[in-house]
Amino acid sequence: MSGKTILIAEDEECLRESLAELLTDKGYTIIQAADGQEAYELILDRTFDLVLSDIRMPQMDGITLLGHLQQIQPQTPVIIATAYGTIENAVHAMAHGARDYLLKPVNFDDLLIKIQRAMDYGDMQTTHRVVTEQLASQHTFHNLIGSSPCMLQLFEMVRKLSQVKSSVLISGESGTGKELFARAIHYNGPLKSKPFIAVNCGAIPDSLIESELFGHRRGSFTGAHRDKIGYFEAANGGSLFLDEISTLPLAVQSTLLRVLEDRTVTPVGDTNARPVDLRVIAASNKDLEQMVDDNEFREDLMYRLNVVKLQLPPLRQRKEDIPALVHYFLKKYASEMNHKVDSITNDAMHAMLTHSWRGNVRELENVIERAVIFAENGQITTEELPFAEGAPVTYLANENLKETMRQFERQHILACLSQHGYDKAMAAECLGIGVSSLYRKIDELEIPKEMVNAE
Repeated sequence: MSGKTILIAEDEECLRESLAELLTDKGYTIIQAADGQEAYELILDRTFDLVLSDIRMPQMDGITLLGHLQQIQPQTPVIIATAYGTIENAVHAMAHGARDYLLKPVNFDDLLIKIQRAMDYGDMQTTHRVVTEQLASQHTFHNLIGSSPCMLQLFEMVRKLSQVKSSVLISGESGTGKELFARAIHYNGPLKSKPFIAVNCGAIPDSLIESELFGHRRGSFTGAHRDKIGYFEAANGGSLFLDEISTLPLAVQSTLLRVLEDRTVTPVGDTNARPVDLRVIAASNKDLEQMVDDNEFREDLMYRLNVVKLQLPPLRQRKEDIPALVHYFLKKYASEMNHKVDSITNDAMHAMLTHSWRGNVRELENVIERAVIFAENGQITTEELPFAEGAPVTYLANENLKETMRQFERQHILACLSQHGYDKAMAAECLGIGVSSLYRKIDELEIPKEMVNAE
């Protein structure tokens, strides 16, 4: 509790002194202001961890002071004190940004509880602000959005991990943002000017995986018409992101372990090892420990990758972040499409908050993109949400039958991927085709990578 500084703005000297004495005994540093103007001059000069302000004061009232504070120190929580007969003023103050209010005569126990609660909130907001500032650009923060406690902890881990080159394992359901976190780790530290190479291991045929990762010499196999460096050498000096690491065949896992331990790669068909110096960030939406128990993943490789583990929460476990994500994607796609959509109805937001989000943030982004396309009158309603009760099914018609079937097939594949959390194997099974056929269809239908890849 020590080290926290509270500004008390109160024109009743007796009450102000009593509050100051009580809070000083509790370990707070107290600064007093006899009116709103004096308090305003103090906040121009220094920062505070909390402001306790009367609502009616000479020179400047509490509402005006609150407005100034939000501009100068927006992260500082404010508790407004008011007489019982003017409680509507306190409600008005909270609508304008006050964190809480107290009724006079002041109950000291109630005051201490509300101060601690406001302090906790202020600490969380400050942490979020600091990390957001550090990760604010497109390549650093890179669409990571959230102020829930679990996300704030992850942002702090990103900040620390970005300063070292240790291996990181990012675990979480499909669509939780694994690649976004990997990019934030890379671009927020000393490696940001070096290469960042992202590889979807599940999209590479088993017969080509070693060549793609480690390179090959000309003539080493049929089709090897020239020397080729692999992803490890391409990422040398920077970071290599290996997504869907669980899909690697056991033989390739063995080679990968040797590369991580020796820090050298030997291209297919070569006998000379080449040194590499890079950070490996791996990601999986499957439980690698369970795969180890099932003899599907090497235990020694798992430990080598899992120096530090980031466990990303599914969206359903941080629903308080949904409104911020909704408004972020709404603004993004309305701008990209030059479509004036700037709000969402309460019913639509409620549907967002109660949806299960099996596809997590990627599903939410796709839902908002679709909603912006079909929204009318400048706002998203439940009619634009495919999962909302009573929402109509939309078909994209076209005079050309072949193109109409192509669009239907495209939408059906995207819907199946979303339904199964962007797990390619499960989506392929749902569609009745093989995984390789699914990837071929994605290419044929020109579906953008960001719409189908788990993050």
